Amino acid sequence: MIAEEPHLTLRLARDDRDLRAAQRLRYRVFVTELGGDGDLVDHDQQLERDAFDPLFDHLLLIDDRRDAAALDDVVGVYRLLPGERVGPAGRFYSEGEYDLSPLKRSGRRLLELGRSCVHPDYRGGTAMFHLWNGLADYVATHGAEVLFGTASFHGADIAALAQPLSFLHHNHLAPPELRVTARPGDGQRMDLLPPEAIDRRQAMLATPALIKAYLRLGGCVGEGAWIDRAFNTTDVCLVMDTAQMSARQRALYARRPAQAS
Repeated sequence: MIAEEPHLTLRLARDDRDLRAAQRLRYRVFVTELGGDGDLVDHDQQLERDAFDPLFDHLLLIDDRRDAAALDDVVGVYRLLPGERVGPAGRFYSEGEYDLSPLKRSGRRLLELGRSCVHPDYRGGTAMFHLWNGLADYVATHGAEVLFGTASFHGADIAALAQPLSFLHHNHLAPPELRVTARPGDGQRMDLLPPEAIDRRQAMLATPALIKAYLRLGGCVGEGAWIDRAFNTTDVCLVMDTAQMSARQRALYARRPAQAS
């Protein structure tokens, strides 16, 4: 329970109903709002789902005032996959887009993040703050050392994103030991402009808030972007080494008034 807002509850999904409520919110954001699609998207029931959902934990922000029977009570979600759950024969969701060999060779405790979204009515408020605090608690509980996952720019026109992608490449590229690489095919170079041609203000204005939040915490990006045509997005792979966070960043990240259970 979140003391300051008693109508909000933050916890992990417990059953199939919880998962379907998360998938309903994802459908509203990723399909209805952003125009995405996928092989397992259920348009009849309005559920955005994929084959990886059963592996992940699903962090939910729930507004108890909303209709749970109509799957309308989940107003924020985050999908979380500890590396040890994947196993030697399995793969992470991000491996469909990126070669994660540097991370998997590192011997570090990995945590994949994804499918983060907030209901439109709750944006600009405290919803994302609560989700980030729940994530911080989950990271501490699982001893995660490296967080990673894809984050998206809307649209698949790589040229239109030249400013933000070039800025990320020249200023926030991951160190070699953590530098994942976009796979061939729909993988695209990010160094589309030389450093002197980048307008920093324009680049930051074009960068989604979630990506900027990771950068403020010391996050970095892999080599290359990936065009996700089903979701109509251009993805970058964010990587964050918790050991390299500054004291200020760690204090910001570790504030956890809410607990995930």
